[in-house]
Amino acid sequence: MKVLVTGRIPDEVRAQLAAEHQVVVNPLDRPMARDEILRRLADTEGLLCMISDAVDGELLDHAPRLKAIANHGVGYDNIDLVAATARGIPVSNTPGVLTDATADITLGLILAVARRIVEGDRRNRQGRFRHWAPLLFLGTEVTAKTLGIVGLGRIGRAVVKRARGFEMKVVYHSRTRLGAREEAALGVSHRSLEALLAEADFVSLHLPLTPATRHLIGAAELRRMKASAFLINTSRGPVVEEAALVAALEAGVIRGAGLDVYENEPRMAPGLAELDNAVLLPHVGSATWETRSRMARLAARNLLAALAGSPPPDCVNPEVFAVG
Repeated sequence: MKVLVTGRIPDEVRAQLAAEHQVVVNPLDRPMARDEILRRLADTEGLLCMISDAVDGELLDHAPRLKAIANHGVGYDNIDLVAATARGIPVSNTPGVLTDATADITLGLILAVARRIVEGDRRNRQGRFRHWAPLLFLGTEVTAKTLGIVGLGRIGRAVVKRARGFEMKVVYHSRTRLGAREEAALGVSHRSLEALLAEADFVSLHLPLTPATRHLIGAAELRRMKASAFLINTSRGPVVEEAALVAALEAGVIRGAGLDVYENEPRMAPGLAELDNAVLLPHVGSATWETRSRMARLAARNLLAALAGSPPPDCVNPEVFAVG
């Protein structure tokens, strides 16, 4: 069968796919142009896509032979799941393999924005470090502060483990509350979202993007946070109303933010890039050699299984195999 891979993947993974199918791979470190994807999908059975690809109804209409979609990422809000399911196309993602890398970058953002690391680096490079003074360039301590985690899935729990090293108190809000024994084992306490926002020194978001979580954090929620608090987002950009965040950072409603994702990625809300109290990463939460290789291998495994007629191990719409 013909397989289209819209982003660069390791040579060994390409070879794994090519051993069974005819494979076309985007050789460039940039998204494949949509018109090229549409053209190539006309006679393609398998699609291994990136989270930057919008796999919507229009695209699927151009792919009459498509039998499987494997997303190179844990999030799959870039795919119209309803449209794919209606066409009987299984969709898979790559959960689990990026947990540690994303948890690491979360702690990195906390430290960077609290201790003004990026700002300090920029000052040095601009030749503006001229002397030491006791009240110059002060940041915020992380140790023993309260960390509020919104969404306690795999990544949220991994962040909890890392927070222990900083002796942080951890409170959480999640759609489903843990049992008392599990809360005790993790060392976390449940809060309503409103209570968490008011209590936490650092609010870290670890949520999928759904209609219920879109703009979960807006102007009203930011006003509930402490003026000394920081917002960290390594989940999905639209969970935060970005224009409201810019206004809050400009007005000192909160002290700072660390972001790896954006509402209209790769664009940022006007004014965000000019703020010294925001650390802005280019969606690199999973960007380690180890993790991206694991993601590619898992996506390929899912795609090969689906093309062979079996449910992929990480299918997000398993109902397609129950029809008939």
